[in-house]
Amino acid sequence: MASVVFVETNGNRHEVETDQNESLMQIAIDNGVPGIDGDCGGACACGTCHVLIDDQWLKKMNPVNESEENMIEMAPDRSEQSRLACQIQLNESLDGIVVHLPEYQM
Repeated sequence: MASVVFVETNGNRHEVETDQNESLMQIAIDNGVPGIDGDCGGACACGTCHVLIDDQWLKKMNPVNESEENMIEMAPDRSEQSRLACQIQLNESLDGIVVHLPEYQM
């Protein structure tokens, strides 16, 4: 089991316990987390799963690839912490990750 905490801009927290080895996008969708639409189904072809990740967790992830960077560039709230949830696979090293949802997606 691993846990993910999705935090809305208003402070509402969605704590999810899962044994899924899925993307954060799929976990959010499966658990009704608002603000994660995943319109492209996880193909890294939109930006509707844009999330903000704290630096401590970013260091544990693979770097952003070119396709993801191209999608993030279109996000109005993009920052150094921007990632697409479809590109982040939950694994043991990410157990307990806190994911912030950008205001414009809420």
